[in-house]
Amino acid sequence: MGRREMSGRLSAEYQGLEVKVPSLFRCPISLDVMRSPVSLCTGVTYERASIQRWLDSGNTTCPATMLPLPSTDLVPNLTLRRLIALWASTAAPASPSSSSSSSPPAPSAVGPTPAAAAAELLRRVAAPGADPCPPLRKLAAFLNDDDVDEFDKNAFARAAGAAETVASVLRRAEKEDGLEAAEAAVRVLAAIAASDCIEEENKRRVAAALAADAPSTAASLARVLRCGSALEARVDAARLVESLLRNANAAARAAVAESEPLVAELVRLIGPADEKGGLDRGAVAAGLSCLAAIAATRRARAEMVRLGAVPAAVRVLAADAGCPAQALRVLEAAVGCAEGRAAVCESAETTVPAVVSRMMKGGMGGAEAAVSVLWAVCHRYRDRRAVAAAAACEGGLARLLLLMQSGCSAAVRQMASELLKIFKVNGKSCLGGYDSKTSHIMPF
Repeated sequence: MGRREMSGRLSAEYQGLEVKVPSLFRCPISLDVMRSPVSLCTGVTYERASIQRWLDSGNTTCPATMLPLPSTDLVPNLTLRRLIALWASTAAPASPSSSSSSSPPAPSAVGPTPAAAAAELLRRVAAPGADPCPPLRKLAAFLNDDDVDEFDKNAFARAAGAAETVASVLRRAEKEDGLEAAEAAVRVLAAIAASDCIEEENKRRVAAALAADAPSTAASLARVLRCGSALEARVDAARLVESLLRNANAAARAAVAESEPLVAELVRLIGPADEKGGLDRGAVAAGLSCLAAIAATRRARAEMVRLGAVPAAVRVLAADAGCPAQALRVLEAAVGCAEGRAAVCESAETTVPAVVSRMMKGGMGGAEAAVSVLWAVCHRYRDRRAVAAAAACEGGLARLLLLMQSGCSAAVRQMASELLKIFKVNGKSCLGGYDSKTSHIMPF
């Protein structure tokens, strides 16, 4: 039999096994069917692993268009992922022996299917008398694995009873032997609540499950924050607090914001993370986000101040530990109550310079919060210690003038103009103290 005849017979034999893959489903880099499609700001979609390797290699352009990338954020393309999944379920070859680089994506490593895996792991978590830690750790590893695509993670997060079952483990942390399981539960819930790839609806499911018994949830999260075996567990607990404060109902938010043990641990979280007094940026960011959200509840502000929120936020500003806008928003909320103003003025020699020095480091929101703090203690209540500290701040005048020319709100512009007279008007404080090459700013 000739080679051409053999080739023709093989081609006819396997013709029915060929899978025709729509070009839209292939990654422009690897040319394989995408498992976790993500889009760049240019609008082109790639397989996550392929484009991440491209970016990690130092490239700053879109591979398909070669346009420069003002942002390297990767946005999950869930619509395309669902289309690929639908195609994969209907376009597979009839013969199980066929293999091709264009075959549909394989099921996730967490189990045969997301639904089956979720059902089995949740059954083990909820089984009476069983240790929930092993299945919880497996779920956490699944949710935190970058190689598992977002479609599978969201399928698990929306599984019936998933959030409620894990939240019930967390609430049992009040038992002395429940801390390890509570930490594992916190890691699972935080992986859903704080992940960019999880749909908002699924994040709200977690918040609703935690809010079902908000006082118990707050007590359990406070215990993890206080006794957590690692900083990572404490940070994850803070992320769950923030999710509750932003997504739960008003009653649950109040229960969390007014929990003294919980607020005390959040203040401690943004404090020194080691014996040398260093601050952990991840812990600072998580803690300040929670405190800023808690400060929105007026009744919680005085208690937050009493527990040390003001010196903790000032320490973050002075150490330049990141998140200046959040720290300034905490101080802005604090000066809205008498206790907060007293705390700011009591340490005015350190607080006011820290606020002035970070005024232009936290974006427009941070700058406006800084002006509000200074205006409250220096102009409205005219505390002499705060006024003296502000007048001695080098570069304060220049910062105020720059803010007034940068599109701030009318209210903030008015406050800034009222603060101008406080700062010393001389060459050194006007321009020399501000680290900018701006030359058009002149005092009135």
